[in-house]
Amino acid sequence: MIDIWGQERTAMILVTGATGNIGRALLGELALGGGAAAVRALTRDAGRASLPEGVEVVEGDLTRADSLKGALEGVRSLFLLSGTGAEEEVLAAARQAGVEHVVLVSSITVQTHPRLTAAGANLAVERLLKDSGMAWTILRPTQFASNTLWWAQSIRAEGLVRAPYADIGLPAVHPADIAAVARAALTEPGHRGRTYALTGPERVTVRQQVAALAAALGREVTLVEISPEEAHRQMASFMGDETANAVLDLMGGDVNDELLTVRDTVAQVTGSAARSFRQWAAENGDVFR
Repeated sequence: MIDIWGQERTAMILVTGATGNIGRALLGELALGGGAAAVRALTRDAGRASLPEGVEVVEGDLTRADSLKGALEGVRSLFLLSGTGAEEEVLAAARQAGVEHVVLVSSITVQTHPRLTAAGANLAVERLLKDSGMAWTILRPTQFASNTLWWAQSIRAEGLVRAPYADIGLPAVHPADIAAVARAALTEPGHRGRTYALTGPERVTVRQQVAALAAALGREVTLVEISPEEAHRQMASFMGDETANAVLDLMGGDVNDELLTVRDTVAQVTGSAARSFRQWAAENGDVFR
């Protein structure tokens, strides 16, 4: 990009959700990229963010688009996660600020379970982005390997996991692989106007996940398979009835071939094989100790 004095301007990438599982990994990827673009991270509390050296940290709240004016200044590319509830305003603010390209993390449920309320909400955000006038890349990841963090408290306290559908295998994706694809989309040509469904390299069951965590911890972790009804009672208490039903459908209650498909998109986009759940467990074992 050339400024009004004819001098080249440094590209600026804004990463929202900077302290989350994907955002933090993406910042690490961009920080290792050799400085081809300046990187700015959006967080609600800059003092507690602890982000990679060289990343400009700014405060803002995605639920309040009016708080993003400073964060968006000079930004050419934006990394955005669907699900804040204020995406229409955020995209409008980005467009007004001169953002050229948005990489959006949506969900594979848009294509596997479109009847779900959350899937419909994600599809609506995808359409807002496509209609925004900005270039776009859409990422649709499947179940995150990091969803097993739900088990951390019971593993630490009791050495066990209570879960339904113990032997249904889903191709869980490592959040760092979502970040790697996002990094490619933000910094390399050829990804604008593309939608990428992202999975891990293989199907992995709850039983296999528990075994991988036990191996990472070097001690036994017991799996107690519970009924979907019992799981629903537990989950609905903190996420509500509708969300609990949707999560259980995706865990095993309403799987289909589209959800079960293992895809090689990560390797195609990044040139590196997708990371396994075993790798995620080995990297995150301390959380379960």
